[in-house]
Amino acid sequence: MAHASVGHIHLKVADLDRSIAFYRDILGFEVQQRMGRHAAFLGAGGYHHHIGLNTWESAGATPPPVGHTGLYHSAFLYPDRKALAAVLKRIVAAGLSLDGAADHGVSEAIYLRDPDQNGVEIYRDRAREDWPRDAQGGLSMINAPLDLNALLAEAD
Repeated sequence: MAHASVGHIHLKVADLDRSIAFYRDILGFEVQQRMGRHAAFLGAGGYHHHIGLNTWESAGATPPPVGHTGLYHSAFLYPDRKALAAVLKRIVAAGLSLDGAADHGVSEAIYLRDPDQNGVEIYRDRAREDWPRDAQGGLSMINAPLDLNALLAEAD
């Protein structure tokens, strides 16, 4: 599957406007199309959609209970550290809570929840030549703390 990639996620949400505000105003995606009060499609860079949101079966619903199957998190790749810092700055300004932040060696990641309590990861990749490797040349990812203050210092 060398040419396959993840095209988009489509989420059932309780409140369409609230979810649009999170994915647009906090994460930086653009509304590409809205279908009345029931669905919206958001993308980056003019793409038709990376995120679909709908209330077709979920208007006013509650999040799934803890301990059940479902989405662990969606992950959104930002082009560089400065772009990731800009999103973190908006998260802090909005007073949103973080679930965590980690340096994985290959990437720097921040974890939080959307308004419907779906897990969200925002991250940036390091250059492949900077990825940590073991003695045999295999990937050797880590899970170290990410210095959020240093990252914030890079935001505009």
